[in-house]
Amino acid sequence: PKEQSKEDLTVSEKFQLVLDVAQKAQNLFGKMADILEKFKNLFMWVQPEITQKLYIALWAAFIASCFLPYRILGLALGLYAGIKFFLIDFIFKRCPRLRAKYDTPYIIWISLLTDPQLKERSNATVSRRLQTAASRSYVGSSAPTGISKDEDTSRFHTTKRGNFHEVFNLSENERPLPVCENGWRCCLINRDRKMPTDYIRNGVLYVTENYLCFESSKSGSSKRNKVIKLSEITDIQKYKVLSVLPGSGMGIAVSTPSTQKPLVFGAMVHRDEAFETIFSQYVKITSASSSSES
Repeated sequence: PKEQSKEDLTVSEKFQLVLDVAQKAQNLFGKMADILEKFKNLFMWVQPEITQKLYIALWAAFIASCFLPYRILGLALGLYAGIKFFLIDFIFKRCPRLRAKYDTPYIIWISLLTDPQLKERSNATVSRRLQTAASRSYVGSSAPTGISKDEDTSRFHTTKRGNFHEVFNLSENERPLPVCENGWRCCLINRDRKMPTDYIRNGVLYVTENYLCFESSKSGSSKRNKVIKLSEITDIQKYKVLSVLPGSGMGIAVSTPSTQKPLVFGAMVHRDEAFETIFSQYVKITSASSSSES
């Protein structure tokens, strides 16, 4: 089909096109920022076990440069780069398991953390310690009968605005899964809306046993939050705004009967992890409902 010319686009469609381009640019700059943060943490001894390997390699290169001619060093580096990029990487791409086990530069690069990941790890450690201390104190006290352990631990999880079940108006049994206790930072793109304030919302995405919950970062009414029942989702897939840019994108598209166009959760650093979690829980819910109906 012929593409619609830009002169025939309405104002809202042009604005939406600009937002799509801005979203892709945001994803690209986000990846560049992640790379720079990894290099910064590598040289600032944030992860000493990895930085120690780097300094050992630099000292070995310095000692080698003192005894060997630069021509031989350049030839050795060229041979290593050629074999690495054209032979070893080709084999590792065909065999991901071998790459995850034997590709040392790849393993080191993946293990390097960005600033948000370091913050999430520290927050997860603190929250885990608080939950352990709270559970121990609660077990030591006299707990009323009829309350299970799962129902009781769900009360300790809170968001930035209060208790989780109160923020999203859910039952106390609903709480984020362990893999997303702190949620995933993202932006909600509602392509059914035309106003800029409703089109894109920044916030945090959570997954519970039965719901997909988005908490808007803007203060104000709770109407900006979004709660989607997993059993009502008709389609879920990975999303990429512009196909011309490299990579697989950083978004997840969710279709529901109440929306004409899929809701997009974009600018997600941990997109693959979030997609696997949401999709596995979605399959679990749908399979359970279909078996109960049969």
